[in-house]
Order: sequence, then C-alpha cells, then structure tokens
Amino acid sequence: MNLGDALHSQAQRSPQKTALFCSEAQISYRALDESTTALAKWFLDQRLQPGDRVAVHWTNSIPAVQLLYALFKAGLTAVTINTRLKTPEIEFILNHAQARMCFSELALAPLAEPGGGRCPILSQLPVLETAEAHRGALSPVDPDQTAVLIYTSGTTARPKGVTHTHRSLTQMAIIVKREWSKRGFAGADRPLCVLPIMHAAALLNVVLSIDLGHSLVLLPRFHPVAVLDAIEQFGCTRMACMPALWQFVVAEQEQAPRRVSSLAAAFAGGDAVPVSLQDRFRALFGIPLQEGYGLTESVVVAFNPVEAIRPGSIGLPLEGVELRIVDAEGRDVLVGEVGELIVRSPGTCVGYWNDLEATHAAIKDGWLHTGDLASRDADGYYWFQGRKKEIIIRAGSNISPQEVEEVLYRHPAVLEAGIVGQPDPVYGEIVVAFIVLRDGSQAEPNELSQFAQNHLADYKVPERFVFLREMPKGPTGKVHRRALKESLLSASVTAT
Repeated sequence: MNLGDALHSQAQRSPQKTALFCSEAQISYRALDESTTALAKWFLDQRLQPGDRVAVHWTNSIPAVQLLYALFKAGLTAVTINTRLKTPEIEFILNHAQARMCFSELALAPLAEPGGGRCPILSQLPVLETAEAHRGALSPVDPDQTAVLIYTSGTTARPKGVTHTHRSLTQMAIIVKREWSKRGFAGADRPLCVLPIMHAAALLNVVLSIDLGHSLVLLPRFHPVAVLDAIEQFGCTRMACMPALWQFVVAEQEQAPRRVSSLAAAFAGGDAVPVSLQDRFRALFGIPLQEGYGLTESVVVAFNPVEAIRPGSIGLPLEGVELRIVDAEGRDVLVGEVGELIVRSPGTCVGYWNDLEATHAAIKDGWLHTGDLASRDADGYYWFQGRKKEIIIRAGSNISPQEVEEVLYRHPAVLEAGIVGQPDPVYGEIVVAFIVLRDGSQAEPNELSQFAQNHLADYKVPERFVFLREMPKGPTGKVHRRALKESLLSASVTAT
C-alpha cells in the first residue's frame, strides 16, 4: 500500500531496467530507487515532519518523478502545481496547503517566487551521494497517510485540494492493472506520458508504470510531432490523452505518417470523445481509441471495452468500482433516464484539504457525487450527458466561472462579468466572457484578454467577449449563466 515500497520492490527485481526515459536522459530502477531514498532522507533532515506539505511545480521530467517519490518515501505530502498557473493562483495553493517548501523548475520559478512568502522556493534538487540511500532505514509510511494534494477548480471561485492517500492511489492502480491484465495491456511495457504528471491521470500513469516495472517515456510538454516521434523512436505501446489533444495527433499522422504499429492501447478521457475522431484514429493506428471516464477525485472508473466497444459511450465500470445514476433525491433512475453519476471505489479520494463542507457535500455514505449527468443503457453501458455543475472543461482542464469572473471584476472598466462555456469541436468548450462596462468606461477585448492573462493560466483566459447593456439575473440576484449560454445561439448579441 506504500507507493515508495512499490518502487523499491521493482528496483530489487529489475535493477538495471530503465524506469524512465525523458528527452536524451534515462534512469534505471536502481538509480531511481537510491536517488529517491537519499532525497527522502534529505527532506527529513530539513526538520520536516510526516504529513508536512511540499509543493512540486515542475514539467514532466526525471527530477519531477524523483521529487514525488522522495516525498512518498519520507511520508510527506506532495502538493502538485499545474505548470500553467500564474503567480496569484500559485500563491493561493501554497498558502492554502500551508506548504513548507516548494520545488519550482528553474524556468517556472519566477512565477512561484513572488507568492512564496515564508515558503522557500528551490529551483534545483540538492546534490546528494547515493551512498546515503544505504545508511539507515526510513520509517514505514502508513498507507492512510496523505500522499498528494491535487488542486482542481470547483464550483467556487477558488480551487480545492483533492486529497489522495497512498492507499487510494495504490487501490486505483490495482483496479486498472486488473483491467489491463484481462485485456492484455499489462505487458505493454513502454507507455508514453504526454499529460502533465502534476495532474491526476498522468500521476496515475507514473504510479502504474513503476508498480508494473515498465519503462515510462515522459514528454516535457505536449506537441503532436513530439508524440508521434516518441512512439516511433521508443516503440511506445500505450498512451492516454485528452480528446482535444488526440485531434492534433490524428491530424499530424494524417499529414506526415510515422511508424506507429507498436501502439497496442490508446485511451481518451476528461471530456466527450467525438465518434468521428474515433473513426479517424482507428483508420490510422489500427486500434480503437477507448473512451473512459474519471475525475481527479477518483481518477478512472469506467472504460469502453476494446472487445465490445460502443462509440460515444464511456463504457462499463471497472471491476471493483460501483456506478449509479440518481435523481435529485438520491433515488436510482430507470434505464435510459438521465441523472447524476455517483461513484463508489476504493480509489476515491478521502476529501478536500481543509474543506469539510465541500467534502461532506461531495462524498455521502461512501458515494462520490460527480456533478456530471449520465444515462445507462439496457446492457449496462454508461453515456455522458452533460454537467450538472457549471464547470467549463476546456481540453480536459476544469475552469471555474467564478474564478475568471473574479479576475475580470478587478478591471476598473468592468461593472459585471459572467463566464460560460461554449461548445467547441476541438477543445470541447471554450471560455466566453459576458461583460457589462461601467458608465462612461471603455475596454476593448484585447485589453481585457491581456488583463486576464496577467492573473490566470492561459487556458482560463476568455477566447470570446460579449458586451451587454444589462446582465441577466436569477431570482436571488445572481448572474443567470444558463441564460447567457442560451444567448450564445442568438443573433441578438455582439461578440468579438
């Protein structure tokens, strides 16, 4: 149940096998195990106590994995920070998590340093003798110890820290391993990781690869050319990605085909997967693009089975995972009816960091309420039907409307702001801002966009601005986002 022990076990079995490839670098299981043990001891020498939070703000790389596994071995909590966040967002996470230390990659450190406060920002790993790994044993880590906090946008203006333990991540790995073994994917031992490992799905990819003793290929950042080149160069055997990013990979393969016959399994999740994309993918790669469903709180809970795939469905629940669809009163709905999808899984998080109210609202009697709408057909396949929440999901990344609105309200010309998502064939949704300007004030879309870029990650910045004389309101005086979304289809608004 201990993530660090899983690495040590693989190092005992296959010490010389390559654990990680990244760019021109690689590291064996023995070297990864010894370096992370030495680093774990260094952390404890800094007078950090079990459970203390240490932030990791790093692109996909060998040092990023070393930091995470050193923290796991030391019984410390890794706080993963999205590398696309801006200084105010990073500052909030460091303060909310009460991080004792933050490792921020050299190129990213200028974003983290202004918000660090009392939290020291380190931009390189300490140089340690690997001999330190053999001096004395680390204390055992309780499987129920918090392993990682992953901050995700919620229905409030501020992100929430999803809390996963060693047990929840290990149980999720067991569930996926069992599924892959049944379908012959467990032996596909050269996975490719293109999503940021600071996110739940890619972090699980790392955990799975190390637990299975695979050789993981890490890409520092996504680019379709780099993805296809890596598959060809390393003979990558499986890969998971967001639907919007798969669109770019498919387009590149259509334009400049690579040798991709090594790819045995491909997965897509985080948003709806267009059937047209699945058809194009199968024609090019010779295998199905399997749609699945998961979320940060429970990572992965359903897959469309390769032997009986139903395009457009999120598939069947994994063995050990229970799914239900319920109405507003929590009663199960009939087959074919739409309701909220709820999940019970040993891989579900234990809650939200320092937020009992949000935890109790989301997890009731062991069931995680996803806020997503779905239906189930007579054969037990589940079909995604939309979002109960107002979260915008752009290319698999969650965006809180309130968070973007809060930033726009800081602009002196903005009287009111309303943020909604607009369906988009590539990204799933894009961010649209409805703006009411103050009397006598002026502001151009480019000005508001630049203002937002100074405070928000790029993917959260509105891509369209719609100027209104008056904002539609609900009965309590809140901005009526549903009316805004409906108006996007109307010719009565002027958009830029």
